[in-house]
Amino acid sequence: MNLMKKANQFSPPRVGAGPVSLTSIGLDDETWEFVKRFAESVPMVRLRPPLPTYHQEDVPGWIGNPPPDICLLDFDKNPSNASILAERIHASAPETFIFAISSETQSELIIEAMRSGCSEYLRKPLGREEFLNSLARVSVRKKEEKKAAHTAEVLTFIGAKGGCGVTTLVTLLGTLMAKDHSKRVLLIDLHPDFGDAGLYLRLTKYRHHSFELVANIDRLDTEFLQSFVVHHASGLDVIPAPEGQETAHEVLPADIVKALEFLRPLYDLILVDSAVGLTERNLELVRYSDQVFIVTVAEVSALRNVVRHLEYFGVKQARQETIRIVLNRHNRRDPISEADIEKAIRRKIFWKVPNQYSQVVKLINSENSVLNFSNTEIIRSLQQWAGMITNRRVRLEGKKDTNGIFGFLNR
Repeated sequence: MNLMKKANQFSPPRVGAGPVSLTSIGLDDETWEFVKRFAESVPMVRLRPPLPTYHQEDVPGWIGNPPPDICLLDFDKNPSNASILAERIHASAPETFIFAISSETQSELIIEAMRSGCSEYLRKPLGREEFLNSLARVSVRKKEEKKAAHTAEVLTFIGAKGGCGVTTLVTLLGTLMAKDHSKRVLLIDLHPDFGDAGLYLRLTKYRHHSFELVANIDRLDTEFLQSFVVHHASGLDVIPAPEGQETAHEVLPADIVKALEFLRPLYDLILVDSAVGLTERNLELVRYSDQVFIVTVAEVSALRNVVRHLEYFGVKQARQETIRIVLNRHNRRDPISEADIEKAIRRKIFWKVPNQYSQVVKLINSENSVLNFSNTEIIRSLQQWAGMITNRRVRLEGKKDTNGIFGFLNR
């Protein structure tokens, strides 16, 4: 079967990441005809005009802006020039995947091509499965990079009951992440009434609140968003809750997710201060968030509610692996020991925040709370917790950046 017939029998890879733009340099006529036929039969491929020679001057000029997703580079005519050109393409357009195309199989040629910036080495004549899989890997990588680029982690905080100190923890964590780790952090107060995040941060002058933002999600853009965001001196952005006398807009849980989807590309971390309760809103947040922190204290009623939360989310088939239990106001002399708590809730305690109630009151009432009380035990504990979260973010970004195109072969 010749190459033309084989190309017509290809079926498109189902990766769902949009079209892949492709050009070539120096391909022989038979291979180029095969690529054209392949592109005609596979909707995901968009061909750009080929370059017949190894033109090494003004690489950015002839490769175009934006550059192609894939460049097929023939290594048969002049391997040395092809390697030099691959290096220049890789330097000028690092987002372009370079495929070395050759009839040679010597290991030293393959190694040289990879060292010069090629991500794949394909033998002539191009094989159906090999070429198809190579394109599919690029398409998947495009989809992953688009999703990962500037995408915030969403962290939801829910109290086992009222008065567990969730808002205090969220506001302090948010300021520490923004100030100490230079992260773009957004705090959203989703209490339908009596939300205190803005008050604790002394941000009491604002025009709009979180439920108005969600209610207007269909007409939200980055400019309109600024009317909802209040800026704290630490660098933390805040979208406050409605004032107590206001009637919060009724919003669907799905609309909250749509709002978070809009916000994720704009921040590194989004902290959600959610209201207490086994509600559809909290269920949707648990399903959507990257991490969920249920905050409790060492009291029977609070621990009973932790169990209720875990059972509810389990029955509703929400992800359990993202849920962490935080013990606030921890004191080693508490009547209920850590071992008793973990036995009761059938979970390990993820984080313990020391009980320094008087210090916390001072923190809330201070003009520069984190700066003035940085040497207290509670701030040291929260600094460690904030560091753990932000370091996880760095590790995730590094993993996405270093997997490379071959990383998808090992999943």
